[in-house]
Amino acid sequence: MGAITALLGIDLGTSAVKAVILDLEGRLLGVGRGEYALLTRRPGWAESIPADWWRATRLAVREARERAPQCQIVGLGLAGQMHGIVMVDADGQPTRAAMLWPDRRAEKVLARFRALPAALRQRLANPLVPGMAGPLLCWLAEHEPACYARSARALSPKDWLRLRLTRRRAAAQQADSLVTEASDASATLLYDLPGDCWAEEVIASLGLRADLLPPLMPSTARAGTLSSEAAAALELPAGLPVAAGAADVAAALLGAGVLAPGTLLLSLGTGAQLVLLCDEPQPDPTLRTHLYRAADGRHWYRMAAVQNAGLVLDWLRRQLHADWSEVYGSLEQIPPGSEGLIFVPSLTPERPHYSGPQTGAFLGLRLEHSRAHLLRAALEGVACGIRLALERLPGAKEVGSLLVAGGGSLHPAWRQLLADLLGRPLLSLEAAEITARGAALLGGLAAGIWSESQELARLAPARSVVTTPGEQQARCAMLYARYLELVERGNEAQLLWQ
Repeated sequence: MGAITALLGIDLGTSAVKAVILDLEGRLLGVGRGEYALLTRRPGWAESIPADWWRATRLAVREARERAPQCQIVGLGLAGQMHGIVMVDADGQPTRAAMLWPDRRAEKVLARFRALPAALRQRLANPLVPGMAGPLLCWLAEHEPACYARSARALSPKDWLRLRLTRRRAAAQQADSLVTEASDASATLLYDLPGDCWAEEVIASLGLRADLLPPLMPSTARAGTLSSEAAAALELPAGLPVAAGAADVAAALLGAGVLAPGTLLLSLGTGAQLVLLCDEPQPDPTLRTHLYRAADGRHWYRMAAVQNAGLVLDWLRRQLHADWSEVYGSLEQIPPGSEGLIFVPSLTPERPHYSGPQTGAFLGLRLEHSRAHLLRAALEGVACGIRLALERLPGAKEVGSLLVAGGGSLHPAWRQLLADLLGRPLLSLEAAEITARGAALLGGLAAGIWSESQELARLAPARSVVTTPGEQQARCAMLYARYLELVERGNEAQLLWQ
């Protein structure tokens, strides 16, 4: 049998990189993974070493290739974690460790953003989060001025990885590789969403160097070709077209087949994201939820993000030495409401749509409660947090069902709890690794396999049987009302404690 023409997608996450190989019909042929450490050298810091990303990428691509040895790769695309920055010099070499989205060292810097004129704040169209590039750059300028001065560009994580894939030795060939695209740029707090360009007035008001921000190109464009050095390391042909790529959520929308407004995507993983594609860049008037550029260049998307989802469930699972079957099995052992036990899952500071306490708690704990009660209460608390985000997302009320994706959406009992608590039917995607899948599709667009993203509609993953709200919906509504009451009371208690 002859070689199968295929695409390679690379998804650079917070603690692991994934590589997938797709054929031109969208079928998944190979998957690989490589891991690296998230460094916390000081409280509130979150960093990573870019060289570790490259080592993990080599492992992930090799594993994917071993599972699909008959494939001939013709295009490569990237997706990556949002918000953080990799400071590089004129040769593209990092000048310090990468600063990532969970980093909170720039918390005090946010006061400078709050002091901006209201009209400018509204054009940024996003809540203020310290792990975004804008606040991190302000922190660097103040606390690490030497690093700030010798850096030539502030790149998003996936932009640095693309640079590593396409980098040539000659400096003249290097300059045009230090670029980005709008789906990542719009998540920096330095981007004018309605104007679809860098927010020059904001950048000047903050006293930041405009030359640190890379030129913009379309996510679907060819940003370069695979260098001979990178090709040898990955055992791929030199000269492969490499797409500019996209932020992870924007790539996930492509990978899930969400190409037009009208579908509400719930992605479940370490965090949870509720994502709604839209035709116009209309900011949330309250600036509690996010607005970003989509990868297709024609749409934007609104997003409500929940920090404390799979992250919290995995933490509790490890504390109790439970496996995932026991976690989800608690939903069948314990009745809705966990017999009076409620969990507030704010183990890390939550996104601005949430105004409750910024620490977690089990409330109503009694001697008769078992570990199964703790596990069920945790699942219910996470589901309540997702419902709160859903209620805060503009436009979500008009969409009847949710499309659910991600590794955290696989267990049927968990999907049923979500349907009951969210009060919406859930559709499940019959596809894995939708973010890396979206990256691979961007590689196909850059290689000229397709001329525009709308041609990808025929490759959209199938949507399986609907999980509809069941007989426990009324009890879950009571649970959610109790959760809201306790969150508000917990907020008052936290203020008193402080």
